[in-house]
Amino acid sequence: MLHSDPNSTKTLGADIRALRKGRGLTLSDLATTLGRSVGWLSQVERDMSEPSISDLRELAQALGVPMSFLFAHASAPVEEQGYVVRAGSRRRMGSDEEGLIEELLSPDLTDDFEMVHSTFAPHSAMQTPADRPTQEVGYLVSGKLDLEIGGRRFTVGPGDSFRIKHEPYCWANPYDTLAVAIWVIAPPVY
Repeated sequence: MLHSDPNSTKTLGADIRALRKGRGLTLSDLATTLGRSVGWLSQVERDMSEPSISDLRELAQALGVPMSFLFAHASAPVEEQGYVVRAGSRRRMGSDEEGLIEELLSPDLTDDFEMVHSTFAPHSAMQTPADRPTQEVGYLVSGKLDLEIGGRRFTVGPGDSFRIKHEPYCWANPYDTLAVAIWVIAPPVY
């Protein structure tokens, strides 16, 4: 059943809107990419129209998230949606091709920030440095991680934290154990 409250923060439409805005896209931009009307997309974002599986696949591709990310709302009990994220119900983000598995800790993407749980595989590294228009703070829970932030190199361990303010960065885990970090990213990018 669709939610008809456009102010609700617990819906698929709200997350699609947040993802679109986080990428600097207008309704018109995304509608054009999808080959759909602005009206249709507006109705989807306001939970007045339910996208088909094919629509979800195209939305996920256009927004750069795995399709499974858009299905997560169905897994949480209604009374918990927008409030609680259970450990086994976190939404996975991106792909783990570089040895990174990321899961959304935030209940949705409608806040001014998002929290992400990242697991870095042993002997993995970011292939291409990132430079996002964000402010990010990370806290290393376990393992060790090598970071390059704005041309400076650091090695962080359990209990260490770090900040990235809209500057190029990359990571590497050349060690034999997993590294786990919690990130706070503003504005949301997933």
